[in-house]
Amino acid sequence: MDELERRTGRPPDSRRDAGATKYMDARIDSRKFKKVTRRELFKLAPVLAVGAFAIPKLQEPLLKTGLGFSDWASARLFRSGHLATTFADSQLTPFEKFPINGYDVEDPDVDLENWTLAVGGAVQKPGEYKLAQIQALPRMRQNTRHVCVEGWDVIGRFGGARLSDFLTLIGADTSARFITVECADDYYESLDMATALHPQTLLCYEMYNRPLTREHGAPVRLNIPTKIGYKQAKYLTSLKVANVLDRVGYWEDQGYSSFYGL
Repeated sequence: MDELERRTGRPPDSRRDAGATKYMDARIDSRKFKKVTRRELFKLAPVLAVGAFAIPKLQEPLLKTGLGFSDWASARLFRSGHLATTFADSQLTPFEKFPINGYDVEDPDVDLENWTLAVGGAVQKPGEYKLAQIQALPRMRQNTRHVCVEGWDVIGRFGGARLSDFLTLIGADTSARFITVECADDYYESLDMATALHPQTLLCYEMYNRPLTREHGAPVRLNIPTKIGYKQAKYLTSLKVANVLDRVGYWEDQGYSSFYGL
């Protein structure tokens, strides 16, 4: 019997087993601590986020970051071949009950007889395009839902030329990232190219099989059933194909979503 065995009263093998047990227990406790720590951190995450919003300096950066991520994710999930729901004529909201929602004025006094759409940017055929040139393209009519960010929605009948057909007409570089439009009432908007090329995105010049009325954006507006209402600019005066945006949109530049798909 060695000296250590006399002191402890345990043989050497027993001491080694005891040491190994203590080592394993320590490793298990460490793993448990890590698991608990991760679990508790996940539980605390919402609390920390709410707490961060309570700090005024962090509110705007957090909101912008969250909105930017939402727009990025929505753009990645957008399917160019996926069509918005269409409806039967019997489901249409009566024309007289279709809300008139303006940005600044209901009628910016557009000269309808001499109206042209100024086209520029990454196109082969820039210039001024008349309404007749847009109407000469294949006409598409669709009964689709118009959704307003204010909380209401209606089903309307819209007619016009596919924006994709017009982009072909002007020789647009469809590898560019954006389409921008400006309006007679000083409103402005932008679209990602995938949305511009979507088969239901229209240069709309008709509602309910009749020419677009002044209060609804005559002579030409955007109709985009895959997007929220404020993306569907009225009273178009110019269209540009671009890779960089100087400004995104009237509402987007005040903090609203730049993608806002439906």
